[in-house]
Amino acid sequence: MKDKFENLSNAFDVDSSIVKKETAEISKDIKSDDFDVTKDYEYTRGNLYSIIEKGQEALDSALELAIDGGQPRAYEVVGQLIKNVADATDKLLDLQKKLKDLDDDNSSRKGTTNVTNNAVFFGSTDELSKFLKKQKGNDLPDK
Repeated sequence: MKDKFENLSNAFDVDSSIVKKETAEISKDIKSDDFDVTKDYEYTRGNLYSIIEKGQEALDSALELAIDGGQPRAYEVVGQLIKNVADATDKLLDLQKKLKDLDDDNSSRKGTTNVTNNAVFFGSTDELSKFLKKQKGNDLPDK
């Protein structure tokens, strides 16, 4: 059988037998246990804290340079840095809200049981009206 890369091997004068052929099987069955929300939350939160801290440091340095140089472009960069740090802070708050929503969804699913009662009457309308009259008579309070 002819190797599909034989033409390339010949063109580049490479021995195709030294190429390792490995295939990885990808599982299509993804279980909810594979997702660790807490771990992902902590990782994302840590990254956002780092971004905010570095943004603050960069903002301080850029502000000093802008004040010393007095260049309009430097002030524009400071404004962009302020916006970026504020956006990262908003993302941190959104992350908190999303985690709270996930926790609320999980707790509401565990505690809620949906019960549907469907009553079906097999009989004539005359029998149904007699049954309802009888039930209505049983519901009357005793005097």
